[in-house]
Amino acid sequence: MDAYGIEPRPGVVYLVGAGPGAPDLITVRGLRCLRQADVVIYDRLVNEALLAEAPPQAERIFVGKRPGRHACSQAEIHALMIQRARAGKVVVRLKGGDPFIFGRGGEELMALAAAGIPCVVVPGVTSATGVPAAVGLPLTHRHVAGAVAIVSAHHAGDRDDVDWAALARVDTLVILMGVARLSRVVELLRHHGRAASTPVAIIERGTWPDERVIVGTLADILSQAEVAGVCPPAIVVVGEVVNLWRQGAGVPLPRGEHVLSFSD
Repeated sequence: MDAYGIEPRPGVVYLVGAGPGAPDLITVRGLRCLRQADVVIYDRLVNEALLAEAPPQAERIFVGKRPGRHACSQAEIHALMIQRARAGKVVVRLKGGDPFIFGRGGEELMALAAAGIPCVVVPGVTSATGVPAAVGLPLTHRHVAGAVAIVSAHHAGDRDDVDWAALARVDTLVILMGVARLSRVVELLRHHGRAASTPVAIIERGTWPDERVIVGTLADILSQAEVAGVCPPAIVVVGEVVNLWRQGAGVPLPRGEHVLSFSD
């Protein structure tokens, strides 16, 4: 057991959120588990600097998913966790952001429970809140926004089971995995009454060194994104809070030497 009272046990899976991108945004508990892992099963958006924190002899297994191209199916990921845990390993399932915010963490927890494998969930900083905060964009403000909704753009298909009419009325809307379906999202919000002048921000590769913020409105964000050549991973923030970021954009946020190094 270490100074934090953490003693990962063999045969247990630790479902760990790695945070939104920057390696030092993992939680202390998540890092402690990672440093005692026998096996690390990790996703595409996990910063590779975190893999170096596992013991040198630890097995590292990439199971990342890209649109239309998966290293492993979800069923195969479940089988990997179960097999390694049954072999008496300390298994860390390392997931980008928070495991339970559009990360299939709930599915994995249920699969482990069905197999009789103990699982400990270590929450992470979700990109939905962490990325806007990191660029200085508040999702709530007592004079501007008193409610936030988080939605995946994968629910913006032609056969949609999400209430976009309700979402269009929420003060601040945070859309994950929204680049590929941005056109459809804009169409749905406009159709359900959101004004064309509503501010929009796209935060590309939030908390990574090459992070970018592209701002516009529902009327022009598609053209802004095309000109900028926006690529995933990116999140989209819709609402008047984007204007708060615009008002503060002239004051650069402390970065680089103002941030503790990951080894500190």
